[in-house]
Amino acid sequence: MLNVLQAAQTLDGLTYQEDYILNSRGLKLFTCKWLPKDKEPKALIFICHGYAMECSITMNSTAIRLAKAGFAIYGIDYEGHGKSDGLQGYITSFDSVVDDCSNHFTAISERKENKGKMRYLLGESMGGAVALLLHRKKPDYWDGAVLVAPMCKIAEDVKPSPIVVHILTKLCNFIPTWKIIPTQDIIDIAFKVPEIRHQIRTNPYCYKGRPRLNTGHELLKISLDLEQRLGEVSLPFIILHGEADRVTDMSVSEQLHEKASSWDKSLKRYPEMWHGLLYGETVENIDIVFADIIAWLEERCDLGNSRIEKQLKTESDLQTK
Repeated sequence: MLNVLQAAQTLDGLTYQEDYILNSRGLKLFTCKWLPKDKEPKALIFICHGYAMECSITMNSTAIRLAKAGFAIYGIDYEGHGKSDGLQGYITSFDSVVDDCSNHFTAISERKENKGKMRYLLGESMGGAVALLLHRKKPDYWDGAVLVAPMCKIAEDVKPSPIVVHILTKLCNFIPTWKIIPTQDIIDIAFKVPEIRHQIRTNPYCYKGRPRLNTGHELLKISLDLEQRLGEVSLPFIILHGEADRVTDMSVSEQLHEKASSWDKSLKRYPEMWHGLLYGETVENIDIVFADIIAWLEERCDLGNSRIEKQLKTESDLQTK
């Protein structure tokens, strides 16, 4: 990937920076980062935003909270999302989305100044699916994941009937970009606070309208795949899910917690909270969610980096042979 533009600004105790990079398909992708000012970050956190969302505005409050807690935060807008190239709201291939994130996040992790730092993924909704697939791609690379209402299964409330799904799947071959998937307005059922719904609707970088055909097909295909392979998840993780979520299915988050082979796994359920836990709830509820996230991250940072220790031991063993 090639860096093509850079802009930076200083926030209260933080440094915020924007970049554009070129991916392997020649598309310009928007990236950004929030860093604690004048101190070494406790760990690296890579944020994976949800469907139709973006990083620099909708995930800004999330990144600032985590950066103020001492973490370095890195984000990327997927192809067809936010400020990145591509038809807005259109996912050509979920594999390409995962590859773009993997290439960018790995490049950051492998920088000299980051070699010894722990690496965490934070995925919201569809971003939770991205995080799980990043782990599948490199099972031993990440130190943990924060999964916020992860898209391991699309809730029945927003999923078309099986007959409609069959017809739409066939149509994908002919009109993949058309916005004809019948579904509820996701913004209305995902975010509890009306002001947040208004902010998202007036954000030009958030996609509005019905899902495009191939996008819906890719989301359904990958959620079915994840649901069938929950036992392959082996990294430390915490799942956070609102009990009143009507977008992603909390029962599959419970199955992920039960079936994952991870030795370190946690599940937090929030009564009466909706899908948008990070910025769509009341301030009091958001405070509760972030207290849980930060406590989980700091506890694991305090335990030390077992991945680095294992890597150093392997290198030492190789040198003595």
